[in-house]
Amino acid sequence: MSYREHAPPPALTAWVECVWERRGEPGPPVRVVPDGCVDVVWTEGAGTQLVGPNTVAFLVDVEPGRGMAGARMHPGAAPALLGIRPGDVLDGRAGLGELWGDDGERLAEGFEAAGDRVATFFDFLSARAATAAAPDPLVRAAAGRLQQPAARVGDLAGALAVSERQLRRRVEAAVGYGPKRLARILRLRRALAAAHRGDELARVAADAGYADQAHFAQDCRALAGVPPTRLLAA
Repeated sequence: MSYREHAPPPALTAWVECVWERRGEPGPPVRVVPDGCVDVVWTEGAGTQLVGPNTVAFLVDVEPGRGMAGARMHPGAAPALLGIRPGDVLDGRAGLGELWGDDGERLAEGFEAAGDRVATFFDFLSARAATAAAPDPLVRAAAGRLQQPAARVGDLAGALAVSERQLRRRVEAAVGYGPKRLARILRLRRALAAAHRGDELARVAADAGYADQAHFAQDCRALAGVPPTRLLAA
């Protein structure tokens, strides 16, 4: 299955991680691993949906030749840019009409009719960004720290000069789940990225902050549904 990511222009980098496009090819369904993000996803012939943050992996079966495209928000950026509460779509999806009424329906129709959907996504996001608030700076700082291998959730509130309760409340509101779950998901994402680059799995586990390779494999099975070796072979 072909897959490509497009970096956002500078004006969108506070909210948007990338716009991606995919085209189905013969083969098994694609396993989508939790990443802490909210996506707006267009699927050829099936419309456009908002896909919420996931706590476990799910499978996407894309017919050969069918196109998909999507915009992936940074963890915690969706409320400011899209005006939604990620917790409302946790492990779920919502049509744009459900979220934004007639405006959402027109937007979905526009995606279906567009020729260049990457450009259409960037135009849509730029229009939202023109009037959007900045993402919660505390959540952005927390997510940034949790990207580091040595990060400890127990130390995070003190490092950011807030109470644990305030940190948990604001991360849950912006991301859809609390800092402990976010840390676990970001750690797995970081480890899998290193593994896909070809790093040896024991080194991947150590660099990502796991106790050992067995701990990495256990966490991968819990969140992704399969061990790392199977993910890497897909």
